[in-house]
Amino acid sequence: MRFPKHSRYESLLLLLVVLLVTLLLIIFFPTLKALWSDSPLTNEPSVPNSRYLETQEVVFVPVEVIADPFATTTDTEMLRIQSVVFEYIEVTDGCGPHFAGECLNARSGPGTDFSVQRQLRNGIVLKVGGSVERDGERWYKIAFDEFIRYPERMEGDWYVHSDYVTVLYDKGDKTTWKDGAATSTDKRIVVNRSQQLLSAYEGEELYMELDISTGLELTPTPRGTFTIFKKTPSRYMQGPLPNLSDRQVYDLPGVPWNLYFTQGGAVIHGAYWHDSFGSAYSHGCVNLPVAAARTLYTWADLGTKVIVED
Repeated sequence: MRFPKHSRYESLLLLLVVLLVTLLLIIFFPTLKALWSDSPLTNEPSVPNSRYLETQEVVFVPVEVIADPFATTTDTEMLRIQSVVFEYIEVTDGCGPHFAGECLNARSGPGTDFSVQRQLRNGIVLKVGGSVERDGERWYKIAFDEFIRYPERMEGDWYVHSDYVTVLYDKGDKTTWKDGAATSTDKRIVVNRSQQLLSAYEGEELYMELDISTGLELTPTPRGTFTIFKKTPSRYMQGPLPNLSDRQVYDLPGVPWNLYFTQGGAVIHGAYWHDSFGSAYSHGCVNLPVAAARTLYTWADLGTKVIVED
């Protein structure tokens, strides 16, 4: 067999093409290798490929890199946000009502080198979106997946250190339209506005009785007979509320142990921000001490009757 002859010019051109392809492979081989695998590029921050980013939430944290014995530079490190088997945490090592004592700081990232987003008081219940391990310490990322009336007050993420909270294994929101009302319950809750007293009964037996705080004059707790139609362990409450003469601004994340009994937003819940139980204080809700609110929340069924009287 005879092969076709090539001119000297064609041979030189072919050699140049081979050299060019070889050079391109040498230059781009590390990048191609990183794209084909989940390994990061050498000497670059640990950043996953696009397939990983589609399924895994991450957070970037600053790290110090020692360039030589006399100088350091700041780089970034990627940390995975791991899923958790529970949904809620309660602040147990923060400050008290009116911010008395040392508060727990919710930070914009998993570390004390991130800015403080909010100071948290004991009794706050927050929903968790995942956890991050950094330098041997665990941080919980807070999830805000509920309706927030004034979202402009919320900027950035919240992370809290695991050492200052207690994990809650609560089932989360329950409603009559999804979970069904209790049809056979003989439980009832009586709220007396003049005495600022709540009494809970099962049949004729008194289950608990305690001082409470109902609505102030401009935002009274509605009188009447109602039923509990929604339970949720955590609610972000903000004001002012529309269509009310009281225009007071308030911002209360993680209001705990909520029992909804009117469509207008009247709720029996824990109050971590004050200790003035026995006198009117609220914007229409029924405020309880946090521990008592949790007990009542656990006891009360959907469909439990609520009677508000003077």
